[in-house]
Amino acid sequence: MNMQDRNESENNFEQCIKCTICTAYCPVVPVNPDYPGPKQAGPDGERLRLKNNYFFDEALKSCLNCKRCDVSCPSGVKISDIIQSARKNYGKKTPKLRDMMLASTDFVGTLARPFAPIVNFTVSSKPVKLLLDGVMGIDHRCVFPKYSGQSFESWFRKEAMPSQSSFSRQISYFHGCYVNYNFPQQGKDFVKVMNALGFGVNLLDSEVCCGVAMISNGMYGTARKHAKKNLDALVKARDKGHQIITTSTTCTLTMRDEYPDLLKMDNSSVRDHIIFFTKFIYALVEKGEIKLVFKNNYKAKIAYHVPCHMEKLGWGVFTAALLQMIPGVDFTVLDSNCCGIAGTYGFKKENYKVSQAIGKPLFNQIRSINPDFVASDCETCKWQIEMSTDYKVKNPIAILAEALDLEATSLANKR
Repeated sequence: MNMQDRNESENNFEQCIKCTICTAYCPVVPVNPDYPGPKQAGPDGERLRLKNNYFFDEALKSCLNCKRCDVSCPSGVKISDIIQSARKNYGKKTPKLRDMMLASTDFVGTLARPFAPIVNFTVSSKPVKLLLDGVMGIDHRCVFPKYSGQSFESWFRKEAMPSQSSFSRQISYFHGCYVNYNFPQQGKDFVKVMNALGFGVNLLDSEVCCGVAMISNGMYGTARKHAKKNLDALVKARDKGHQIITTSTTCTLTMRDEYPDLLKMDNSSVRDHIIFFTKFIYALVEKGEIKLVFKNNYKAKIAYHVPCHMEKLGWGVFTAALLQMIPGVDFTVLDSNCCGIAGTYGFKKENYKVSQAIGKPLFNQIRSINPDFVASDCETCKWQIEMSTDYKVKNPIAILAEALDLEATSLANKR
């Protein structure tokens, strides 16, 4: 007897009290009249779908999976999981070539890296942008992140790996696709900071993309294969006694929550070992186990955008607390708003206007504050804000690498 015959759900929609707080908190509802909202798409729709999958609505593809409905729900209903599971179980549309291209970050990154200057020039040229818009449905107003000629993994093995075993404390680093193919400097900053704090950095054995873009684009089978490979690597790191530290909020959330909740991959043995770096560092500072020594002359006006997935993790407070420790920083936490990009969502022609409309309140607030730069823990939030405003966005690890006196910090944490 299948789930529909039993009229039972693996999700906790029965706990919904129909208060509609999730709908009020949803960033899509005010700007997209086609989207029914998380209450109707989630718990209400699940009741009908269990009776007959005829009631599945393709408008559920408009959900960003930003998790803001989950954060707002007073009853703890996993609304976003209900919606994404419905898309996985009942959706009939197969991924387009565009969707597969946007989701296959390892494959595309590996192909693009050896020809990075040519690829970067080509995809930023107006004729190619218009071609991608007309043929593949990638909006011509979007700006792709540039590829690096050298991967982070290649740099690490050549430049950093030989010295890591000299540290008495060791951690493993899940760097993610963006660091490896687009912006190795973020990984380099991570290694510099962790070494200064007295930790040797290890790469995971055979890390692959966390799979979030595949999930978003309906490539669930491939996402499960990636999850299996990553979980095997995470278990090996845990068996060495390592914490697995990350610098991407979405990778963190995907491995901790989407693997078990959406892909049905058991991560119980490693979930609590996967930690975002600001939470990891802040906890050690609070315990007095490490010391941060900042430069006396570092000055910056910083506006901090808490990514939606960081809100779901509940860890934005650690980033804010760490950055506020820096002397000379004028620090503002921006209002809770979604930037609208949701990974690959905002690159698609049919979503671009909605994506920009969702992010508009955030963009306007940034302009009103006029910071030196914006801090954000998510690379796709960085793309959206930089694409939609005149402000540069820095990951907090880059800010720490700039603000810390790394030599003095290293001496203070010598063991």
